[in-house]
Amino acid sequence: MTTQVTHAVIPVAGFGTRMLPLSKSVPKELLPLGNRPAIHYVIEEAIAAGIKHIVLVGHAQKSAIENYFDVNAELDNQLRAKGKEELADSLNWLPEDVSVSMIRQGKPLGLGHAVLKARPIVGDNPFAVLLPDVVLNPFTTDMDKDNLAYMIQSFEQSNHSQILVSAVADEDVHKYGIAKLKEADQLEQLSDDKNANFAVAGFVEKPQLADAPSNLAVVGRYVFTASIFDYLAETKPSVGGEIQLTDAIDALISTQGVDITTMLGESFDAGDMTSYMKAFIYFAEQQLQA
Repeated sequence: MTTQVTHAVIPVAGFGTRMLPLSKSVPKELLPLGNRPAIHYVIEEAIAAGIKHIVLVGHAQKSAIENYFDVNAELDNQLRAKGKEELADSLNWLPEDVSVSMIRQGKPLGLGHAVLKARPIVGDNPFAVLLPDVVLNPFTTDMDKDNLAYMIQSFEQSNHSQILVSAVADEDVHKYGIAKLKEADQLEQLSDDKNANFAVAGFVEKPQLADAPSNLAVVGRYVFTASIFDYLAETKPSVGGEIQLTDAIDALISTQGVDITTMLGESFDAGDMTSYMKAFIYFAEQQLQA
């Protein structure tokens, strides 16, 4: 067991019902943002933060995602035979020291269950969780040191699990899980130009503004000790018959302590049709200007 974080779990088993009809035959994670699939940016973020082993948790209809990160030997040979070396190289962009595995979730029993299914590969190692619906802006932050990279560095120093949060507008507080800080006056220390860590006392799920302990909403990035697997294994199904990741996080908070990391930049919801279309236009514009 080590405190170095080199594994990342990416749950990709969802059917993407918010993205129908686009996601009927194409996994939502492979829908493009600009000139690359959404999950491409998520895995680039993980690699920039030092991740060496990506674990995709999916199902039988999601093998196209795993194939995207594999080498298509026939296509590669054809491109090189036509002198398109640069294009061929660009398709095989995954570094040699990074591996991608897929394990099937089986029954769709929620996010907590999906994370638990990665245990045979992750073992006793700490690991990150990246939700593929959430794409952090790669054009305005430094993926080598900000956000996930910062969370991993903080974890390796403190051994406290980390959860990324971002300030949201008052009218949107009721849409998210909201962080309750251990020390309320720490809210005054928030900064827009750097990541920051604070101990968290818990989370309130989709509160009304008057009842919200802060305006810091959970973003889809986590870094966990392997202990989270034990708590997930003991967690009983709750809402919708699903095993909730938040229940296991509550157990971690009470026994080991958990920190939140405030996010730099912005994130995009690539799993919602309206926000996805806005994100596609933004990514395309950035790439055309490059």
